[in-house]
Amino acid sequence: MNNLNKQYKVFDCHKDVELIKCASLVMSGGVIVYPTDTTYGIGCNPYNDKSVERIFNIKGRNKNKPLPILASSIQDIEKIVSLGKIGELLARAYWPGALTIISPIIDENISTKVTSGKMSIGVRIPNNKCILSLLRHCKYLVGTSANKSGENPATNPSEIISSSLHGFDALLDGGTVERGVESTIVDLTDLAPKIIRERAITSQEIYKVLDGIRLDSNDFQSDSFDV
Repeated sequence: MNNLNKQYKVFDCHKDVELIKCASLVMSGGVIVYPTDTTYGIGCNPYNDKSVERIFNIKGRNKNKPLPILASSIQDIEKIVSLGKIGELLARAYWPGALTIISPIIDENISTKVTSGKMSIGVRIPNNKCILSLLRHCKYLVGTSANKSGENPATNPSEIISSSLHGFDALLDGGTVERGVESTIVDLTDLAPKIIRERAITSQEIYKVLDGIRLDSNDFQSDSFDV
């Protein structure tokens, strides 16, 4: 199915006025596709139940799988989750960047559809000027990959246009994403950190950061996670 005949707005990352319009759309309940430092993402206001529901429907995603949240600063992240000592170390080492940290949620107003009813959520500050500029206007954004579940994530607007993804309200055009590799995910909700998905950042790199608090590979578990 081709997206050429689908109706959605296109905003230019390089124009401040269009970033403001895009942020306004998010705050009013819109669903947008946007560039990050890893892949193109699809997102919405994480406080809006109806918008979050649309994300699941657009992606064909299992509603038992929680959705990550993006922000532009550690200060904003710490308003919605408790990072803890380990989370702060990893955040200062890798943010902005391709590391998602799952931590206990402290903002009870975030949609329970985002968390899938869990008491934790994945958070990240992406290393992409376009999305960071947008986030400074709308503060928070659901941050899952812009693709149907089970399909490869998109790395440029052309792939979005020609993909089977449809039903969103706007595309924020930031050109081609250079990395094209999804973020690594670390779960900090248990006693020992757990690497849920190893992608852009290796477990060895994470071990080095945490070496100062006497953690080694035996403190980590490995699992898989579809974002």
